[in-house]
Amino acid sequence: MESHTPILSHDYGPGVLVIAATEPELAGVSGARTLVCGVGPVDAAFTTALALVRQPPDAVLHVGLAGRHGFDEPELVIGSESRYCDTDSRLVKATVVPDADLLVAVRKALPSALVCPIGTSARVNGTTNCLVEAMEGFAVLRACELAGVPAVELRVTANEITEPDRSKWRFGDALDLLAATLPPLLEELRATR
Repeated sequence: MESHTPILSHDYGPGVLVIAATEPELAGVSGARTLVCGVGPVDAAFTTALALVRQPPDAVLHVGLAGRHGFDEPELVIGSESRYCDTDSRLVKATVVPDADLLVAVRKALPSALVCPIGTSARVNGTTNCLVEAMEGFAVLRACELAGVPAVELRVTANEITEPDRSKWRFGDALDLLAATLPPLLEELRATR
């Protein structure tokens, strides 16, 4: 297993912290702190919690790529909630909702984005009853919830969830859309603080 070292940059004070699993997902960020949290819910939860303790931000914008049932082309998806699909235990909290004010601001900035629940699983095609699937959303939003930090999740779909041939996944196009979306979105979030 590959180890990773969290990468935290301090470009713009404590305001908005933009978190993504990988560095390429942060390519469009300027004027905000960034955190590479690593792939999967365990690394994402630990790295996010550590960053929140070290330097609490005013808000967290969690971004990245995702799969979608019925994928056609890359599209923006705002999480109306994040669902942890790797457990069926009633003892474990399995849903986190984004901060209401952040959700309104992101929806205002991205009015054509799909708004729906985003499932989190450590494995591809590991979610149920979710149109969109990613690997870190619940972990990041739950860490923020526990720390009292407002957070919201934004994804760009890159593939059909059930497509096993990764050469058919549209990582480049999805990353381009994400990079183009982040600068105006961050401006909107700064304007609403």
